Amino acid sequence: MRALIQRVSEAAVRVDGEVVGEIEHGLLVLICAMKGDTNAEADRLAAKISKMRIFTDENGKMNKSVLDIGGSALVVSQFTLSADTKSGNRPGFSSACGAEDGNAFYEYFASALAETGVPIAKGIFGADMKVSLVNDGPVTIWIDTDQWS
Repeated sequence: MRALIQRVSEAAVRVDGEVVGEIEHGLLVLICAMKGDTNAEADRLAAKISKMRIFTDENGKMNKSVLDIGGSALVVSQFTLSADTKSGNRPGFSSACGAEDGNAFYEYFASALAETGVPIAKGIFGADMKVSLVNDGPVTIWIDTDQWS
């Protein structure tokens, strides 16, 4: 799985002009299921994101997690995180899960993150979404479970 997480002071996702998910202080989590991913990877990714110390403490150090600050997460599916840009000018997305499996992994990941204690809001899988955010820091971190040993 691939995730791009952004520390935000607010974030929202709209579909057809209507807000379908929004949060205040917390994380925007853009998530992509890749071919060969497993539920165990989704569980591990959710646990890692919930505990990642990227929020500042009283000394201005990034030493607190989204759980520590009582924040939330807006989880949005984004298959374009699978982009292969090695050749040509048009990215390829063949390494992403198909729609059925991708949606199942998206829903599973969102549930796994909620089970860690992080309140979540979600986008709508496969919809044309408009995501707005105020990146706090800015802090943006890329996580790819294929890089874990």
